[in-house]
Amino acid sequence: MKLPLQITLRDIPQSDALEAAIKEKAEKLERFHQQIMACRVTVEIAGKHKHQGNEFKVDIDITVPGSEIVVNHHQNEDVYVALRDAFDAAKRQLEDFAHKQRGDVKTHETPRAVAAEE
Repeated sequence: MKLPLQITLRDIPQSDALEAAIKEKAEKLERFHQQIMACRVTVEIAGKHKHQGNEFKVDIDITVPGSEIVVNHHQNEDVYVALRDAFDAAKRQLEDFAHKQRGDVKTHETPRAVAAEE
């Protein structure tokens, strides 16, 4: 990454373990696209429910040359599960973007007209 990773924790106490997990997952994203310019990760409590535990929401914003990849709305009661799901979605989007940039996108042939037999 050309710019340092930005981690924002909202309404969550600072946690070295959580920040270490985010850094590790962000570094792994570079396997799927070599030219990541910036990555911003926001973790927050999505809603405060009286009858249920809090859900954590993870948003990831990745800047690559020519585009910006945004992953949001990954929620779970376990912050690490929400983190895993969000980074899995980011990985898939980066892979798709890299395939499109390289021209590796599979195109389907148009069906040929079948000649009528007499």
